[in-house]
Amino acid sequence: MDGGFSLIFIIIAVIIVFFIFLYFVPLNLWITAIFSNVRVGLLELVAMRIRKVPPSVIVNSLITAQKAGLEISTRELETHYLAGGHVPSVIKALISADKANINLGFKQATAIDLAGRDVFEAVQISVNPKVITTPKVAAVAADGIQLMAIARVTVRANIQQLVGGAGEDTILARVGEGIVTSIGSATTHKEVLENPDKISKLVLQRGLDAGTAFEILSIDIADVDVGTNIGAKLQIDQANADLKVAEAKAEERRAMAVASEQEMKAKSQEARAKVILAESEIPIAISEAFRSGNLGIMDYYKLENIQADTGMRESISGEGARDSGSGDKPKDD
Repeated sequence: MDGGFSLIFIIIAVIIVFFIFLYFVPLNLWITAIFSNVRVGLLELVAMRIRKVPPSVIVNSLITAQKAGLEISTRELETHYLAGGHVPSVIKALISADKANINLGFKQATAIDLAGRDVFEAVQISVNPKVITTPKVAAVAADGIQLMAIARVTVRANIQQLVGGAGEDTILARVGEGIVTSIGSATTHKEVLENPDKISKLVLQRGLDAGTAFEILSIDIADVDVGTNIGAKLQIDQANADLKVAEAKAEERRAMAVASEQEMKAKSQEARAKVILAESEIPIAISEAFRSGNLGIMDYYKLENIQADTGMRESISGEGARDSGSGDKPKDD
């Protein structure tokens, strides 16, 4: 009985050891490499397992590279994988560049890959240029009319500038800035509508692809729409602002006039008060004159007669004015 359990235990242990051996010693990859004329040692594959490098990725990429005529070692591929790179993508990019006669070395390809760019896509864009469509860009011509343009930019990847070069967003921003500048320099909006190719020519002359990962091949204006009359709107706003300023100044002058009128009324009342005060002192002065002997009774009577005559004349002149004012009215029968 104990012998049976021992035999089963031995068989299970042998099976486990066998699978562990197959895991650390990938015989199938070693055999595939031999038949593909790729020199990869069995111990080297075991070392990849220990370093947590998938042997299938390295061996298959090495086979693909050597079949395409590229001289790359397993150590270089391992180093790039451990650095966080995408080994299959780099191999495909190198093969595509070699077939397209693009000068791209292994170190440069790995640098582009580690920089976060898709090196295979970059090679494809170098062979087959890419078209980037800008969003609608609004600009105002010199006559105040707003124009909205959409451009299509044909670019080709610049392999030498992929590391450290600006991306598509920079291209779009620069092209948009060039469109705004070219439209703004136009005398009238009709000039832009008649010759939209002037925009692309002016933008291309500015060298917008400097310092970017792309080379601009052409800039084509796809659409130009007429927007609002910004100049007229600004003039209307300015006129409204001037009107409000003028109204404010007029209100200020009116308030000053009202204040001045009130001040003159106050001065007039003050003058009247002084006259009344002076008139109230006349009887006192007459009585003082009587006491001092400077005014006699006959002089006083003469003064009274003069005042009476003056009052009569004023009443007569006042009645005459009223009669002359009502002389045109018809008399009642």
